[in-house]
Amino acid sequence: MKDSLAEQIMERPDARLIVEEVSQMLEAERRLRQNFYENAREDEKAEFINGEIIIHSPVKKRHDSVSGNLYVLLKTFVVKNRLGYVGHEKVMVSLSRNDYEPDICYFNAEKAALFHDGQTIFPAPDLIVEVLSSGTRVRDYGVKLEDYEAHKIPEYWIVDPKARILEIRVLDGENYALQSTLGIGDVLASRQVKGFSVPMRAVFEEQAYLEALGSILKG
Repeated sequence: MKDSLAEQIMERPDARLIVEEVSQMLEAERRLRQNFYENAREDEKAEFINGEIIIHSPVKKRHDSVSGNLYVLLKTFVVKNRLGYVGHEKVMVSLSRNDYEPDICYFNAEKAALFHDGQTIFPAPDLIVEVLSSGTRVRDYGVKLEDYEAHKIPEYWIVDPKARILEIRVLDGENYALQSTLGIGDVLASRQVKGFSVPMRAVFEEQAYLEALGSILKG
């Protein structure tokens, strides 16, 4: 039994025809992607996924609060300890086929040292955080998870702001393993952002957020 899709195609007598058809489709997609780059707007969150341009609707306050709290906590810790760069919302991560604008992404110091002030397209990060909404849930658990895994992004968090839980996935060989599902009484820590640790309440509750931020600044 052939394991990979490529091996399965190579078993077929029409393998070359299949490859030629896919090549033509990918070339058409490449032109559409280039047009996407040329027309991308700073005031609009958009992603290019499998040949389709996805325009995102405005988020709910709950989503914005959770995303903002976690971003500021991560960014403050990373900047204070000179660990790299943390992007929020409009940082475009370009993978081999698709372009994403994650809610939060972290790049280690080695990668961040190569960035410049005018940069608009970024490589695969070391940590990606997606905050669920009704419109993004299928993609966050579907094509994005598969793509982040395929491009060896070491750590992927999915936050459910309504249920107030956070799932941490880490690469285990070729695939993601669910490391933990954290609830409101747990502590959030990261393998990639060394030393980062905050109470989960700080992600969801303003007073706990302020206390955690103060602790980071004093530490």
